[in-house]
Amino acid sequence: MTTLASRAGRGLLLWSIPEPVSVGARSLSWNARRSTATKLAERTYTAESKGKFVEDLHLWQSSKMITLKEKPLAGKMGLVLGIANEHSLAYGCAEAFRAMGAELAITYRNDKTKTYVEPLAKELQAEIFLRCDVQEPGHLEAVFEALSKNWGKLDFALHAIAFAPKEDLHGRLADSSREGFLTAMDISCHSFIRMARLAEPLMQDGGALFTLSYYGAEKVVEHYNLMGPVKAALESAVRYLAYEFGPKGIRVHAISPGPVKTRAASGIDHFDELLEGAASRAPVKSLVGIEDVGMATACLATDYAKLITGETVYVDGGYHIVG
Repeated sequence: MTTLASRAGRGLLLWSIPEPVSVGARSLSWNARRSTATKLAERTYTAESKGKFVEDLHLWQSSKMITLKEKPLAGKMGLVLGIANEHSLAYGCAEAFRAMGAELAITYRNDKTKTYVEPLAKELQAEIFLRCDVQEPGHLEAVFEALSKNWGKLDFALHAIAFAPKEDLHGRLADSSREGFLTAMDISCHSFIRMARLAEPLMQDGGALFTLSYYGAEKVVEHYNLMGPVKAALESAVRYLAYEFGPKGIRVHAISPGPVKTRAASGIDHFDELLEGAASRAPVKSLVGIEDVGMATACLATDYAKLITGETVYVDGGYHIVG
């Protein structure tokens, strides 16, 4: 609180201005707050106007306080790509989005995954439930046509899709095949870029785009192999998209969780060793759950995070800070 004084008749009136002062969508810097407060404080008031001054001041102060919504994503529409089952990181995110009030569109890859995903979509009361295999021409485009027809807008989208052929993933990067590398890059990275391009025209009022990465994009993680360079490309794409979409109010983030037991992670060789290492080395001495990842991602989807973009956000108990 900043305490200032102004003259009221012969007396001295003391009053305070709360630190987080905002005007409309702009936040005033400390210097601007001090300048504004000083100008108000320097005004001279008669004894008769003292009461009116205090009343106006209280109204001014209360109008600057931050108001938190009970459901900060209420009225917002979001797309979730990549739920495989109830253990998926994408499902943890979808749960959090829904808990914060969002309406959801959910996709499944094929008839086999539909068996696992459809009950989850019903549980989340998803308004749109469609098949989407990003390798199939026209699938992703059809999803966005449905979003445009049913909602006419989109506020956020989560891309939680990654794949590399097993023989390439389990071998050395140097030994990866051209076909395997291109497949991993297309599904894990370029499909996110395609999703962003399709989402852009539906985000007329701004929005947020998310994808999932891993620490192996930044540092060498044993057995992560081919996916390391692929995720590094993905994180770079996030930064460039954030730059390109920023003027339209569209934020872009890569969410980088610690290792979590998911269907996708099961394809990584020696994954149990990664889990043990993460739990022992992370400062919080604990593994991350899909709920932790979901809540962090959902918070970034709210308007409270509208000036945060282009980040790789680690949700790993601090594992990434340990040398």
